[in-house]
Amino acid sequence: MSSNDQFIVETLVNTGLITRDIGEKAIALSKSQGRDVVELIVESGIASQMEVLSTLGGQFGMEVVVLHNIVVEQEVLDLVPAETAHKYKILPVYRTETSLKVAISDPLAVDRLDDLRYILKTDNVEGCLTTQEEIDAALEKYYGRPDASESLIEEMTQTSVDIASFETDEMSSDEEGAVEDDAPIIKLVSLVIMEAVRKGASDIHIEPMEKILRVRYRIDGVLQEVEPPPKRLQSAIIARLKLMAEIKIAEKRIPQDGRIKISAMGKDLDLRVSTVPTTHGESIVMRILDKESLRLGLPELGFFSDDQASFEKLIKSSDGILLVTGPTGSGKTTTLYSCLNEINKPDRKIITVEDPVEYQLAGINQVQVRTDIGMTFSAALRSMLRQAPNIVMLGEIRDLETAEIAINASLTGHLVFSTLHTNDAPSAVSRLTDMGVKPFLIASSLRAIIAQRLVRSICQNCKEEIPITDKQLRSLGSYADQFEGKMIFQGAGCTICSNSGHKGRKGLFEMFVIDEEVQRMIFDKVSATDLRRKARELGMRTLREDGLRKVIAGVTTLDEVFRVTMGDNA
Repeated sequence: MSSNDQFIVETLVNTGLITRDIGEKAIALSKSQGRDVVELIVESGIASQMEVLSTLGGQFGMEVVVLHNIVVEQEVLDLVPAETAHKYKILPVYRTETSLKVAISDPLAVDRLDDLRYILKTDNVEGCLTTQEEIDAALEKYYGRPDASESLIEEMTQTSVDIASFETDEMSSDEEGAVEDDAPIIKLVSLVIMEAVRKGASDIHIEPMEKILRVRYRIDGVLQEVEPPPKRLQSAIIARLKLMAEIKIAEKRIPQDGRIKISAMGKDLDLRVSTVPTTHGESIVMRILDKESLRLGLPELGFFSDDQASFEKLIKSSDGILLVTGPTGSGKTTTLYSCLNEINKPDRKIITVEDPVEYQLAGINQVQVRTDIGMTFSAALRSMLRQAPNIVMLGEIRDLETAEIAINASLTGHLVFSTLHTNDAPSAVSRLTDMGVKPFLIASSLRAIIAQRLVRSICQNCKEEIPITDKQLRSLGSYADQFEGKMIFQGAGCTICSNSGHKGRKGLFEMFVIDEEVQRMIFDKVSATDLRRKARELGMRTLREDGLRKVIAGVTTLDEVFRVTMGDNA
């Protein structure tokens, strides 16, 4: 039984169409027989299928249609290819001034509509409800039976397994990896990218192994392997991606970087492409950069209201340095961009120095580091200060020269945002000292240090309460009292989260605000341990403590918090 079926039963019970007893019996039969609960409810005689659909349509705000009473115009049918209609088991019904109405049988099948929007290259596709029997009959009436030799694009979009069995006997490759008939490869590569976007991946990894071409997506921070395409297509796939990224196809000896601009799922996306020569061919990693992710407000980043209030006060300071620390992939750039969006006003001039410029932000001057021509972080920062900015963002403080220029900028009336690679907030002070920055400059310029990590959020569609186990209580150590006798949450797994129980990510934050007492301690060169102790006395929550608050609030799970805060026992 799918979580969609369970959700539908709950909806029908809550609207009074069926009793809870009937719903529970339908769920039990669904589990034992592997059948759809709507079909079982209809067979029981409690309600007709159209009554069920009318109820669901009312709850989900979807129109209910009876296809055998409708004549679909040919110009509407022409909008959706026959193979696409058969594959997704949908039927275009009519077109309004603003949208195309498409009949579906499952009100929760939003992924079908998303895929259709991508295929048709439009956002204006809306679903209406009918029975699957009606759709099947209408498909045969208007499009005929599906061809046994379905089109190539349909075969590729079925599943990852179909990609693995992808056949291109008519193609041949030359020594540089180009193909005589590259249309199928173009479609295959587009599918790999489209599927990654549909699943919400942040990276695509294409890695040549000895016997396979491995393809993996990083989804919510975790790499997930998919069935690979045939190994013999490796050179053609890599050549196609290098061509799209506008990098040299013939050059296979050195790493190369490029960019691909695409439109997918109604979004304009940038893919940052990196190639590295390996033993069995060139490995390619594509970082998917979605500008929509930069429109997150501070609550969407994961701040609770008290931390958000403190953070908003900090980013509206007139001068000083605010550092965000954490390992690669912990969301530092997204946090900084969200800060810039929050304070980006016409009366403020904002300049950034980045390597590379990942996202283009309206109203902000962004400078790309080019070390090959001497445009280093420090050189760019020194020049940009002559542009009289109010706010400066440095992608990263990497060396003493950059650190000193940033500190001097903060001491002369500029607000500076930047990042460091440290495990916790107080350690950032030691990191700057190790670079050679004088303690009195650090004490004078630092306003706050925010350490952060990313944890996977619980899928809200399949979220359920569970009791905390004795083993989990023991692992909590001194925090166990907070959870004694309480319920926690987890995701059961559903189609929306690909049965992972997780959907999206939120931040854990450790906020170290520098006050006068801490400034004196920095000036006196105290250790990171002493600074951490003082920060705790002043009310700083550790990453683990912030994570446990989010566990209690039902945002994430204990396992996720333990995974990203290993070693944080304070």
